[in-house]
Amino acid sequence: MKERSTNWQTRIQTATARGGANLPTLTDLYRGDHWTQARRLTTAATAAGFKAQLWVASAGLGLQPVQPKTQTAPAYAATFSTRHADSVGASATENAQWWSHLQGGTGRATLQELGQHGPVLMALSEVYASAMEEELLALGALGGEALLIGGVREITGVHRVPADAGLRHALGGTLTSLNVRMAASWLEHSQDGTLTSQATQNSWNQWAAATTKPERYNREPMSDEDVIVFIKRETAKVPGISRTRLLRILRDGGRACEQSRFANLHKRTMGEP
Repeated sequence: MKERSTNWQTRIQTATARGGANLPTLTDLYRGDHWTQARRLTTAATAAGFKAQLWVASAGLGLQPVQPKTQTAPAYAATFSTRHADSVGASATENAQWWSHLQGGTGRATLQELGQHGPVLMALSEVYASAMEEELLALGALGGEALLIGGVREITGVHRVPADAGLRHALGGTLTSLNVRMAASWLEHSQDGTLTSQATQNSWNQWAAATTKPERYNREPMSDEDVIVFIKRETAKVPGISRTRLLRILRDGGRACEQSRFANLHKRTMGEP
């Protein structure tokens, strides 16, 4: 893993040197609903009385400040989501090793270092929080003010608000942007300019309890033959597309297939052992 990470960083550095002034800023590099909402977090934080700076936790670049005019990077494809074509590791352990080495080479700061300068608000998915767990533990041990929206488990010294899909009907957007939208909503409930005060927690709890609504899916069941046809059609369109992404496309289209059944049909269709 260390060798792979070193090779990756060398490629990033080479592409950065070649791109020069023509490289996109981080603000322009990322796309999608999650990133659109993330860029609005600084506005929400400022309105709540905080002096905010946006950072991105990148599987390809490490922890980076998002400075609209100066922070640039080459286009890349890397993620901690396993079973993805651009996954950096095959397991949580490999992801954690990758993150540690990446941070040592290209990361601009650690979570602990950010925590030394003030409150830290993090919106992290399960896989990213798992990869960054050592830094989360160090941040919690610091004794400062830290709030994690999403994540995978409780961390001593870090106030955690688990992701709640039942809030999506009120907050809008996709599930991938839910943590960021929850973070913005939390800031709107900030009562006294303190990120994790009891007053803010009480206000959030009251709103969330009255608002959450479990999501119900009414998807159309598919036969094995229909699923196989779907897999063949979509893989012909996008060669190398991951099984996870295929299942998401299927479900987003209003159709149903249990995950293990889809996995077995995918192996049969693709001739995998």
